[in-house]
Amino acid sequence: MSEVIVVASFVAKPGREGELEKFLADLLDETHQEPGCLLYALNRGLTDPSRLVYVERWENLELLTDHLNSDHIQTALAEVGTYLAQDPDIVYYEEAPGGHADKGSISGHAASA
Repeated sequence: MSEVIVVASFVAKPGREGELEKFLADLLDETHQEPGCLLYALNRGLTDPSRLVYVERWENLELLTDHLNSDHIQTALAEVGTYLAQDPDIVYYEEAPGGHADKGSISGHAASA
């Protein structure tokens, strides 16, 4: 099974942007220690700070599934709605590399770093 890329987008309720960012940032350390986690990075919208997105890279679908079923993620999924203006948008991808190896895929870019 190939690597899995996840893009998980969240939009904060007005006035709750900082709370949502802290809530999501608090998941980083524990997730970084999980088997299969190659990248788990939180990003804030440049022109809209109410938008936060994780860009994730997992060794395979099985280890991603273990992450999604972990206690800390199940708890977070049950609580995150408190901060959200809309349902999260979570999409799973497999790479479709092209062009230069170090710029045409996330794994290729990581390997060149």
